[in-house]
Amino acid sequence: MKIGELARRSGLSAHTIRYYERIGLLPHADRDRSGRRDYDASILTWIEFLGRLKMTGMPIRDMLRYAALREGGEGTQAQRRALLERHREEVRARLATLSDCLLLLDDKIAGYGANDQG
Repeated sequence: MKIGELARRSGLSAHTIRYYERIGLLPHADRDRSGRRDYDASILTWIEFLGRLKMTGMPIRDMLRYAALREGGEGTQAQRRALLERHREEVRARLATLSDCLLLLDDKIAGYGANDQG
């Protein structure tokens, strides 16, 4: 698929796709006879995974490390797993903090509700 279709289907801009390719987050695309990028549809799964990593706050340097390990193949599975396990613990810690903040907000909102009724 051409870059425009990949952008539409992935939700990324063509500029972002080219940037991700340039820095190594995305593998370099094959080129058609005209020299235009021609992506395999399987790249959508990888882009979705990168989006999830980004959404969970993984720094780009760690995403790049993971991408490089992924390119390294089967022999890097333990390193990839370790990287994801570390990130999972960071996400869990942030979730716990956010949960505490949510409880505080709920208490504060409940306090306003009590004032409105009396």
